[in-house]
Amino acid sequence: MLLGTTLVLLLLGSAGQASAHAALRDADPADGSVLPTAPRSITLTFTESVALIDDTFRVFDPRNGRVETGEAQHADGRSDTARVTLPARLGTGTFTVAWRVVSEDSHPIAGAFTFSIGAPSPTPAAVPGGPVEDPATAGLHKLGRWLAYGAAALLVGTAAFVALCRPPDVRPLRGLLVAGWWTSTASTVLLLLLRAPYETGAGPAQALDPSGLTRTLSGRPGIALAARLLLLAGAAVLLLRRRGRERPTRATLATGLVLAVGLGLTWAAAEHASAGIQVPAAMTSSVLHLLAMAVWLGGLTALLTLLRHGTLPAAVAARFSRLAATSVTVLAVTGVYQAWRGLGTLDALTDTTYGRTLLAKLGAVGVLLLAGAWSRRWTGRLAGAEAARARVKEKEAETPDAEESGTKGGTKTMAMAMAEAEAEETVAAKTRAKVVAAVGAPVKEGTSARRPAQAPAPSDGPPSGDGTPPAPARTPAEDAHRRALRRSVLAEVAVSVVVLGLTTVLTGTLPGRAEAEAAAFEQSIGLPVASVTTVPFDMSGPGTPGARGSVQITLDPGRVGENSVQAVVYGPDGGFATVPELRMSFSLPGRDIGPLDAKLTDRGGYWAADAVNLPLPGTWEMSVTVRASEIDQVTETTPVRVTG
Repeated sequence: MLLGTTLVLLLLGSAGQASAHAALRDADPADGSVLPTAPRSITLTFTESVALIDDTFRVFDPRNGRVETGEAQHADGRSDTARVTLPARLGTGTFTVAWRVVSEDSHPIAGAFTFSIGAPSPTPAAVPGGPVEDPATAGLHKLGRWLAYGAAALLVGTAAFVALCRPPDVRPLRGLLVAGWWTSTASTVLLLLLRAPYETGAGPAQALDPSGLTRTLSGRPGIALAARLLLLAGAAVLLLRRRGRERPTRATLATGLVLAVGLGLTWAAAEHASAGIQVPAAMTSSVLHLLAMAVWLGGLTALLTLLRHGTLPAAVAARFSRLAATSVTVLAVTGVYQAWRGLGTLDALTDTTYGRTLLAKLGAVGVLLLAGAWSRRWTGRLAGAEAARARVKEKEAETPDAEESGTKGGTKTMAMAMAEAEAEETVAAKTRAKVVAAVGAPVKEGTSARRPAQAPAPSDGPPSGDGTPPAPARTPAEDAHRRALRRSVLAEVAVSVVVLGLTTVLTGTLPGRAEAEAAAFEQSIGLPVASVTTVPFDMSGPGTPGARGSVQITLDPGRVGENSVQAVVYGPDGGFATVPELRMSFSLPGRDIGPLDAKLTDRGGYWAADAVNLPLPGTWEMSVTVRASEIDQVTETTPVRVTG
């Protein structure tokens, strides 16, 4: 009862309209604003509900020191906001705000902006941030998600294969069920422990922090993972109760179906389906898509296992072929819907990372379908060969036994006796002829016309668990068809591993529709979409040892028209450096435009230009000249993207 309530809450709690992956809608104070007095708080507004973490806000003063703030909270109880209070005396200068939240589809997002009190600082403070996610934690998290998808396919798919395809010998499949259950459980525990460091961008060592686990279990992704563990416990009970039973009952099938749907909901409730447009339909589509994938790919593994053990009748392969066709149909319908929902436009199919990853997955699925068609061809040939062997056995069984004839009661006349003897001889002769035709060896005169007892034919494998006799020996044609079918199914399994990997990448990628919505929000409300480029330089020589470093260039907003440019020079130790001259120009070779001089001026610690007009979109060449002395200078060129 508790588990069912949890799953319902996960489903209903995500029914609001939102954009998958949150985007910053507004900031107070605004980015780049100059305030006469210190603000009492910082408030961020997002395009969807967000979850707060311990380090949602990090505020740095002009000297790059951490400012003590209050605890992050939702403003006025609104889940799409984040607010933090500031101390009364902040001082003057430029302050940097680094923020980090978790969007409704469980992915962390982060950003930074600045505001000034009194007047901007001569030198802006460097934000001691890092990547949005720790590489080690992110890698382990992706591995855990991939293992979770594969294990779900193995567990659900094998169970569906046993229930729907009804193989006579299920003993080789018990290992798959056990492996699927243990891998599902282990990957879920791994994801549950990694959830806190994944959200905060910390290293894997923070996975064992009890406070992080407590915080994880209070959020929707953590609740979904905990519910998955409870469902897996129910699956373990079901598997143990079925031990020794070859045929599942109706109650077992119904319970297994409920558990499978529940497992699907734990994915749908914590990923892209839980945020965006048409959430209830998306959740339903996501569950069906996951279950169809599991039945198809997990069933392939079960099919390959039985082929390797030599215990796969053609009838079972034919049943799975029909089951796989149904699964592919469900995958196609739900996949088209999810692609439309995630992309929004056809251009996003090639212009976004989500679209390109989706194309790669579609290509892999296409290869998988071709391999499946080849498997169905060999399945049909195998069924035909088995049917032909069965017909031969039926004809052999039609050989009649010679029966003694006589009369019950009464006496026989000589004529009747002679007639009976002649009849017996005729029957015996016919029987010998049939036996010769059937077994290929003559029958000696005087021997019984009964068919001699023969040793049982060698079997394809061990007797099935339900007591059925072993299958008779296979013909060479059947063996050839089985080998070909095993190779084609092995190819399907190999491609399915690639499909699962691309699915894992796809679920962690910002959907094209959400990317377009975020860009539209930024453009409509004037949020900066700045382009930041770091250009390294090295002009070390005999007279200028250590004359190397980098120039960090911010092109704001990085679009057609007027842009502002800020350039900060860093030395070899990563600290700020001063140079006597810094020049910059832009060229667009494809349109024969430029070089356009940015006319940078020294602003006391950094170089800037307020109005650099870039008239056309495209990939421009930005040339940066750094002069360290009267005779030492170096020019570096790097591409920079300017949008329309």
